[in-house]
Amino acid sequence: MIVSRSQVTVRYAETDMMGIVYHANYLPWFEIARTTLLKEQGLPYRQLEEMGYRLPVLSVTAKYLRPAVYDDSLTIIASLREKPLLRIHLEYEVRRGEELLATGETHHAFVNLQGHPVRPPAIFVEKMSRLFAG
Repeated sequence: MIVSRSQVTVRYAETDMMGIVYHANYLPWFEIARTTLLKEQGLPYRQLEEMGYRLPVLSVTAKYLRPAVYDDSLTIIASLREKPLLRIHLEYEVRRGEELLATGETHHAFVNLQGHPVRPPAIFVEKMSRLFAG
């Protein structure tokens, strides 16, 4: 399993009339955690793009357990539990300290610049094989 942690501070613009984080604002935090995880593994998204690959979101889910509010310091945890083959499945946790505020999942696939599904690049396959070996 690969795990990455990213820190965010809730901005005022991310809250709604009730003073809590608007539900859609969790998705950019998932993206922050996802791209950080790839970068930490030596696979920055920018490099994948330069190689002609994209990783669109095929599906996303989120479950909201407790509200986050303005100026909260949050940790977004991204986990890759299984070696990705053609699709990538990531899980997320949003925490304020030890308190679990939300969970989520995204599924992605590699596509080329024309939007057609393709196999992941060799560098990605090699890196994932090493990370998930044994």
